[in-house]
Amino acid sequence: MNTSARMLRLLSLLQTHRYWPGGELADRLEVSPRTLRRDIDRIRELGYDVDAVRGVSGGYQLRAGSTLPPLLLEDEEAIAIAVGLHTAASGAVAGLEETAVQALAKVIALMPPRLRRRMEALRSQTDGVPWGGGPVVDATVLSVLAQACRDDEPVGFVYTARPRDGRAAEPTQRRVEPHRLVSLGRRWYLVGYDRDRQDWRSFRVDRMRDATTTGHRFRPRELPAADAASFVQAGIRSAPQRYDVRVRFAADADTVAAYVGRWATVEPAGAGCVMHMPSDSLDWPLMVLAHLDSEFTVEGPAELVDAVARVGERFARAVPRGGGSGRGSIKG
Repeated sequence: MNTSARMLRLLSLLQTHRYWPGGELADRLEVSPRTLRRDIDRIRELGYDVDAVRGVSGGYQLRAGSTLPPLLLEDEEAIAIAVGLHTAASGAVAGLEETAVQALAKVIALMPPRLRRRMEALRSQTDGVPWGGGPVVDATVLSVLAQACRDDEPVGFVYTARPRDGRAAEPTQRRVEPHRLVSLGRRWYLVGYDRDRQDWRSFRVDRMRDATTTGHRFRPRELPAADAASFVQAGIRSAPQRYDVRVRFAADADTVAAYVGRWATVEPAGAGCVMHMPSDSLDWPLMVLAHLDSEFTVEGPAELVDAVARVGERFARAVPRGGGSGRGSIKG
């Protein structure tokens, strides 16, 4: 690793704002302690405030909230970047959600207190409308969870579980060892080990509030799944959903699967495929049907058949006389 690449890697590690023991940081960079000290001095010359603890158990930590990094950003530019990342994290740009929330965590962590207050004021005075009609997620909660996942810090939060039997659940305090944030469909999930229930759980981030870290670290456990996204998917499939959506497409399975991604299962069927999407709302299945360039047949549920018929009639009325023909078909 050349010096420039090593410096960028060092800066990226320091910007997690955790305390790095000198030996562990040197091992990560594959350099000697002496080279690490020289690299830290170069970082300081660039304007970053790095605290150092000397001795056998010494280490380094980037000082939080002192100044913005030397990108020469104006205050308004920093706020604009944070707002833009928050928008991307909510799903406005498909495929960038997880990357955006990681970047948002770094930007907020480096903001001086005055900019954090402005960011909070902007958040509290703005009505969020996430892409696709999904639930609004608190940017502060997202950033706290992202940093906790990265730093292996236990996190506490107040959580309101899904209503059961038509009755709203009471909020409960949770203590969790966070593993990974997952963006699935129009929602964010936290995968982690629930210390009180002594089991792995996934939590919807829009149902969280008052997320805080402890400042301590834990030893990561082995996730009982191939990855965090698979764990969330399995949980969603095992939980009862309001609708069991089944649609047969004329397009091949790879084309449909590439579009719906982790939000549904797609199986080849003859010259086309069948999509199965358990869902508690018909909004997202309707959007998939409208955007995929393929003929389709809705096999169920009946509510989706009716919804597609209503939308199809509305679209047909919007087309000038003599223009175009329908692409989809419906059966009950």
